[in-house]
Amino acid sequence: MNKPLAARPEVQPLTASSEHQPPAAQPAHELPAARPERLRNDRRVSGPSLKDRILYLPRMSAGAARCMSAAMRGYGINAHPLPPSDARTLEYGGRFTSGEECYPEVLILGDVMKVVLDSGEPAGRLAFFMPAAPGPCRYGQYAPFLRRTLDAVGATEVMVLSPSSGSGYEELGQVDPGIHRAAWRGLLASDGLRRTLLRVRPYETSPGAADEAYEDGIAAVVALLERSGIPTRQALGDLRTALDTSAARFAAIPRSTEERLLIGVVGEIYCRLNTFSNDELIRSLERLGGEAWLSDIGEWVFYTNIEQRRKWIPYAGKRFSLRMAKARIKDAVQRRDEHALLAPFHDLLHDRAEPKHISIVTDLAEPYLPAEGVYGEMVLNAGKAAWLWSQGCDGIIDISPFTCMNGIVCEAIYPKMSRDHDGIPIRTFYFDGTASHVDRDLGIFLELAGSYKKRKRQPQN
Repeated sequence: MNKPLAARPEVQPLTASSEHQPPAAQPAHELPAARPERLRNDRRVSGPSLKDRILYLPRMSAGAARCMSAAMRGYGINAHPLPPSDARTLEYGGRFTSGEECYPEVLILGDVMKVVLDSGEPAGRLAFFMPAAPGPCRYGQYAPFLRRTLDAVGATEVMVLSPSSGSGYEELGQVDPGIHRAAWRGLLASDGLRRTLLRVRPYETSPGAADEAYEDGIAAVVALLERSGIPTRQALGDLRTALDTSAARFAAIPRSTEERLLIGVVGEIYCRLNTFSNDELIRSLERLGGEAWLSDIGEWVFYTNIEQRRKWIPYAGKRFSLRMAKARIKDAVQRRDEHALLAPFHDLLHDRAEPKHISIVTDLAEPYLPAEGVYGEMVLNAGKAAWLWSQGCDGIIDISPFTCMNGIVCEAIYPKMSRDHDGIPIRTFYFDGTASHVDRDLGIFLELAGSYKKRKRQPQN
């Protein structure tokens, strides 16, 4: 399945006169368990010095990375998305890893090393945004592995900014308290625009119209978010106006009334949202006669909110405390922003509404992956698959990196989920950067989805 990666040469420190040949770094599976709190307190991730650097964000997805970068620029941080992945990404990623790392880590590391080794920027001017997370998933190793790799090539002055999902990403507020909310609004705007794109594009009669409306919508959001000194209420109103304009433009796109197969898409968050990593699976699905209902980024943030509160209960010895109250207020504020910024798309997405609360998803996962014993994307994927069935989907696709723990666990329970949900077809698509047969496999899956659509009973919402 995994093709052999390029041999890893000896470590060569990065110097002004060195040829930029990527040396080896210690494989991620040999690193100690991630310690996000240590990373956050490292002198290289302190807030003030960040403003003297260029901060690069992973492209998960490209639109979200652009919006979050713009929000950070609005607070004086020179932030930008990492350059798009390409063959050079795979070359660097392969040389710096052992072959046992998951595919998103290979891609992110490859994109980072392109900047470090090829951009010509001094190491002291560079910083990379690499969030951390607790739990057994290899994602918790990304930040320490990146730090170890940078040190191995002599780029010790490069900063790694690593907020943790375990704290609800509160570290973003160390630079300025307002940046957390601005970044959240950027994520919401990009989620709304992406969802609308996927609702309209399969039916457009003028090819490219939906993509153009999406790109212009992202550009308008970016232009607003990167302004500085705008009061928060005005900033929200301006974003709402821009999204009203985008929604009207999408609504004006001529569309056919053809009947398509509605396919729910879940999976590992980077792989399902980064189009390079999944070989443009969504476009292939649309080309073969489907419409994708893709899980967005916002659901992960709401999930970390409830998990944060749930884990505090045993430590506090009670369900209510000042810390819990602050967390609930933050969640309420985030939901108000969500309501305001996604309202313009209501008419376009009225039949693609997301769950009103993330607890609906976790409750649906409970019979298969109980929250007290399991944490992470596998819970969301299992629960969301059941939710998508209840909303009338004709099939469920899980997009995951090859050897992904979350993907493997979900794949093991999907047969039972399918039996429990009217036999809806569920298929995991794994990606690792090697040659794949996406169109062939999608074609077979869509035949199964088409057969299911003809015989399925009406789900009970």
